[in-house]
Amino acid sequence: MDQYDVVVIGGGPAGATAANDLAKAGRKVLLLERGGRIKPCGGAIPPQALKEFELPEDEVLVARARSARMIAPSGRAVDMPIPIGFVGLVDRKDFDEWLRKRAATHGAERRQGNYLKITRDTDGSAIVHYRETVAAAAEGDVAGQDGLNPVDLPASSGTVERQVRARAVIGADGANSQVAKHCVPGADKMRYVFAYHEIVRTPEGGNTDRCDVYYQGRVSPDFYGWVFPHGDTMSIGVGSEIKGFPLRKATADLRQIAGLDSAELLRCEGAPLPLKPLAKWDNGRDVVLAGDAAGCVAPASGEGIYYALAGGRYAAEAVEAYLASGNAASLALARKRFMKAHGRVFWALGLLQRFWYTSDSRREKFVKLCADPDIQDLTWESYLHKRLVRKKPFAHVRVFFKDVAQLLGLSKA
Repeated sequence: MDQYDVVVIGGGPAGATAANDLAKAGRKVLLLERGGRIKPCGGAIPPQALKEFELPEDEVLVARARSARMIAPSGRAVDMPIPIGFVGLVDRKDFDEWLRKRAATHGAERRQGNYLKITRDTDGSAIVHYRETVAAAAEGDVAGQDGLNPVDLPASSGTVERQVRARAVIGADGANSQVAKHCVPGADKMRYVFAYHEIVRTPEGGNTDRCDVYYQGRVSPDFYGWVFPHGDTMSIGVGSEIKGFPLRKATADLRQIAGLDSAELLRCEGAPLPLKPLAKWDNGRDVVLAGDAAGCVAPASGEGIYYALAGGRYAAEAVEAYLASGNAASLALARKRFMKAHGRVFWALGLLQRFWYTSDSRREKFVKLCADPDIQDLTWESYLHKRLVRKKPFAHVRVFFKDVAQLLGLSKA
């Protein structure tokens, strides 16, 4: 049985970043990816992510947005130009693979397979079980080839269960994480927004440098819809926590509203997105979570790429501390450091979502607020640099009173 310092389960931004950091640190790392899955995602990524995680713009970005447009239920549109810089856009099909290849370049071993479970060896160490697809054995193949016993090889293409031993495990296998459900108490109570998007070919003369966000009840009764540029393609999608809400129909409606109903459909994807970070990210022994598996998607905005990258790094740091010291309490550093850096932003965005996304009348007022220069300034400062802005206290006071006035209907139309 192969033995690794760390087995990372999940090859998205969180898992690939964790694998990359640990491999660079000299650890023996296995990156186990399911394959064949692309997460529905608008693909927005702030400049801070490019800098912080050493992502080369020209290799990973498919577009650069210079503004955002907020569209109210009435159809009223408010433009929010980015004063300095841009919002980067990536296509997850290519971006995630770039991250995985980088991890492999630095020494992480890649394997494709579906995680099954974690059991324990006689000494208590973790054994990761996964199912790998194997090709049919050709007539005359040597028994035992590839380390398989003859009984393991099916007569036609099929699967084989494999096992590897790990000193530590990072669960980065998405919002519906099986690692989390198997190993971390409370993970089975995760709440989700269900997201669906369609990638279409950008029509001639179509928007290529603006992110459009639709706050309309018919598009989403509790979240929003988006049309984000990806260069030659566009991501058109919606999200909702309401089970049974017709996401495909809502996306079709959004395409019609946006004038993209005749655009060529290239592919479509759907997946759950977590609503808030879990209360605990580790099992107190040798497993820690990262990315969507830990609940690291920002409320209100649904932003997940930056927070997945950050969560992967914090998980890697926690595992490195655990491997170096043998102290399992080090695993708790992943959540502690993440929440110290981003907990206030998540709290503020959670309030915003619960406050403004409950009805079309409130969504109308919310979009109106987006036209305010103070709100635009604070929004872009916080988003582009991934921190709450502290240097403009009077702007915060003004924004607070404008929020209250809008909610109570005291502001002028």
